[in-house]
Amino acid sequence: MKSEIKKSLKWAFSIAVITLVLAAIFSIISTAVLHGVGVISGILVVLVIIFIHLFFDIIGVASTAASEVPFHAMASKKVRGAKYAVWLTKNADRVSSFCNDVIGDICGIVSGTAAAVVMVELVALFSSKSGGLIEYAMSVIVTSLVAALTVYVKALGKTYAIRYSTDIIYKVGFLIYFTEQRLHIPILSLLDQRKNNKARKRKEK
Repeated sequence: MKSEIKKSLKWAFSIAVITLVLAAIFSIISTAVLHGVGVISGILVVLVIIFIHLFFDIIGVASTAASEVPFHAMASKKVRGAKYAVWLTKNADRVSSFCNDVIGDICGIVSGTAAAVVMVELVALFSSKSGGLIEYAMSVIVTSLVAALTVYVKALGKTYAIRYSTDIIYKVGFLIYFTEQRLHIPILSLLDQRKNNKARKRKEK
């Protein structure tokens, strides 16, 4: 029990550090990229960020809703990607934390920056004097629309993720399989600390 709590605390701390670093990096990048863009470009950036958020939110929810059983059966038949699907469901708490919290927070920061750019451009477009009342109204409208759209697509995404959780997790598992086995990018090797620790101990022996 104590080891489980210790492991959870260690994971929570590491994910908080990752979020801090990634959020800072993406905030700097988004500010630089969005500097000087127009209204249409800013709106497109906001929409892209919202759909990235939706994509990872679906994976996070599906990982908690899916059962390991069908993937174990698939893995026994050596179906490609099934082992990775087992890992995703077995580590649903980590997958959900990363997809829903880490990616979600980063998308929130970047979409907020993009929304602010859109708001400034709209104020400049509709008011040559950039009056305080217009600026306030535009700020409220843009922020409300971005928040409403984000909540709307996430609500639809959650329903979809729960209903088709097995298919979603298998497809994600196959994507990870293809990335690791074909492109030789060790995604789970970087995420699974237990696997890394075992490999380290083998080397030490």
